[in-house]
Amino acid sequence: MNTVLSPTVTDELQTLTDYLRWATSQLNAADIFYGHGNADAFNDALQLVLHCLHLPATEFPELFANARLTTAEKNHVVDLVEQRIKKRIPVPYLTNEAWFAGLPFYVDDRVLIPRSPFAELIDDSFMPWLVDPDSVHSILDMCTGSACIAIACAAAFPEAQVDAVDISVDAIDVANINIKKHQFADRVQAIQSDLWTALPEKKYDLIVSNPPYVGAEEMATLPEEYRHEPASALEADDNGLALVEQIISRASHYLTPQGLLFVEVGNSDVAVMEKWPNTPFMWLEFEHGGHGVFMLTYEQCLNF
Repeated sequence: MNTVLSPTVTDELQTLTDYLRWATSQLNAADIFYGHGNADAFNDALQLVLHCLHLPATEFPELFANARLTTAEKNHVVDLVEQRIKKRIPVPYLTNEAWFAGLPFYVDDRVLIPRSPFAELIDDSFMPWLVDPDSVHSILDMCTGSACIAIACAAAFPEAQVDAVDISVDAIDVANINIKKHQFADRVQAIQSDLWTALPEKKYDLIVSNPPYVGAEEMATLPEEYRHEPASALEADDNGLALVEQIISRASHYLTPQGLLFVEVGNSDVAVMEKWPNTPFMWLEFEHGGHGVFMLTYEQCLNF
């Protein structure tokens, strides 16, 4: 359904609650996809409206529920709702903000929108697989994008140095924006590299990666919202496994003997098991949703 937004809406609606109700109704009436941080129309609408009013997007501000919007604020809300519906632009690209592991990150269409189940692993300090979080002094985030995983790891492991690697110069630019935003320049380093090629051979206690893993067949079925994300950060050759294979095959050169590798492959988990049936992948389960993340030890990577 293509929703036509009334040009008189700014005359008919006045308060924050009016615009939140209206935006929610408009989004519900449109055939749009929710999968970039919000689960429904209400939360999309809440973030859009609060962004336009320069209010924190983490909860509904009861104090301002009946506050009247200025003409400029009304027009801004209508414009963003129109872009969300007509162009299918995900909310984080409209607000330039996404939340991950309880932290806000700057995002634009040069990087993927953070939505990885790695957030739950980081919140749990990778336990119980990581026996002693205090023993983690070096972390590598391969295919870092916005650096959300790298920065969340730095926050979770305050004694660790984190290298955030990506092939994309644009992604490195966004990563550096977030490193500066969270004041981690002393512990998080963004490195432009095609996987391992420009990375000095050093040892890491923990290697994490959310690489491109979508195969061509799945790529063709993705909702229109995904077309706004960089295709190179989503799609990979060999049915989505080309980069995954390169990551596993070289990981032992960079892991400490007690080190662990965690890689997200999403819906390519079946393809991974079919291609490498003799590799003892540990597939992780999540309480808050998400799937397709495996763990390998240093020894298992050595024998890959």
